Amino acid sequence: MAFELKVRKVGNSLGVVLPKEALAQLKVEEGQSLYLTEAPDGAYRVTAGDPEFARKMAVVESLSRRYRNALRELAK
Repeated sequence: MAFELKVRKVGNSLGVVLPKEALAQLKVEEGQSLYLTEAPDGAYRVTAGDPEFARKMAVVESLSRRYRNALRELAK
């Protein structure tokens, strides 16, 4: 689904207003953050989840599997 957005002046900046259908698909409400990331094909993506957080969590999961026994002993 594609939405046409118009760039508007907001104070001294420029901004876009997202339609309620797009906000519903992103599952975001007023005050929440959105992330604009560059895709490999040169396009941009708007997501509700922080891609940097997902990368960090993958590292934590990898370390927790690797040091599972040591972490279990430390938890005692």
